[in-house]
Amino acid sequence: MAPIALENEDHSRDAAFNKAMHGKSVDSKGFRSMLNKDHDAHKAATDEYFKHWDNKSAGTETVEVREARKAEYATLTRQYYNLATDLYEYGWGGSFHFCRFAYGEGFHRAIARHEHYLAHTMGLRQGMKVLDVGCGVGGPAREIAKFAGVNIVGLNNNDYQIERAGKYAAQEGLSDHLSFSKGDFMQMSFPAETFDAVYAIEATVHAPSLEGVYSQIFRVLKPGGVFGVYEWFMTDRYDNDNPHHREVRLGIEQGDGISNMVRVSEGLEAIKAAGFELEMHEDLADRTDARPWYYPLDGDLRMASSLGDVLTIARMTRIGRFLAHNAVGGLERIGIAPKGTKRTADSLGYAADCLVAGGKEKLFTPMYLMIARKPKA
Repeated sequence: MAPIALENEDHSRDAAFNKAMHGKSVDSKGFRSMLNKDHDAHKAATDEYFKHWDNKSAGTETVEVREARKAEYATLTRQYYNLATDLYEYGWGGSFHFCRFAYGEGFHRAIARHEHYLAHTMGLRQGMKVLDVGCGVGGPAREIAKFAGVNIVGLNNNDYQIERAGKYAAQEGLSDHLSFSKGDFMQMSFPAETFDAVYAIEATVHAPSLEGVYSQIFRVLKPGGVFGVYEWFMTDRYDNDNPHHREVRLGIEQGDGISNMVRVSEGLEAIKAAGFELEMHEDLADRTDARPWYYPLDGDLRMASSLGDVLTIARMTRIGRFLAHNAVGGLERIGIAPKGTKRTADSLGYAADCLVAGGKEKLFTPMYLMIARKPKA
């Protein structure tokens, strides 16, 4: 693996920015939280994030442009979630990932089952010490702790999400089983051989190098420990010389804070190069299900299984997005919502269109399952 330059961590700087931007919104949620940001800090986060994408289209993308994004992978990811977390919680809930859908299965039940399946496949058991890499606001960690009886440390480089994760864990009486740590998953501060198991749910895609983050996971696992991941990949149908394929990839990357998404074959090579023994791997998006993983983004309310699904999915339809984005735009114009909120929402909307296109054309998967083990000796 070619060496990857790691960003210098500055937790004091990040904490100060978090307080400045989110200080008035940490105790609210969803749409209300969006309106309670400090406007100057929000503009700074918007400028910092979108500088990586402005005037850098799929048609003109160069190796140097991608390398520049990789060089600032941690800042890119941190500022993305400073901008997007409230929009995610408003439109999707507390678990920021996709899932499979069985016949008649409601949205939130399907999300939980996807988390349970990973825990089950990994063999998580009562009392294990487990690391959640890229834990978001802690939705999967809370569900897996209840399902498997494990003790989880959530790792995250975004202070706002860590604050929210701790708050939600306390609300559910899980503070004795969950803790959350600030850090860059490319340079973890945990001692070697700390954890019995490690999982990541659609999070390590933010790494500039999968071999780099997988190697860190390998280091902190105990010998014989298991690593389970749902990874975002372009499939091996993806052709970087195809302009449409590049547009789909770049739309997903821009709208989801990703510096360097790779193909399945590259991911499989990376996990083996990190030292793991790969026990199983499968693209779960290829299974035949009652509804495709991308249906909540596709605007087909006929697939909803309950009134609750209708309300959740309506926000993600084109009409729902149009109404929300224009409402936010109006609030921006009169100075209630901070400038950049609509731009972030529009970027997420475009990413949703690219995700659907990638799913329908089998160019992209958000749920390539890999279960790997660190050798005992």
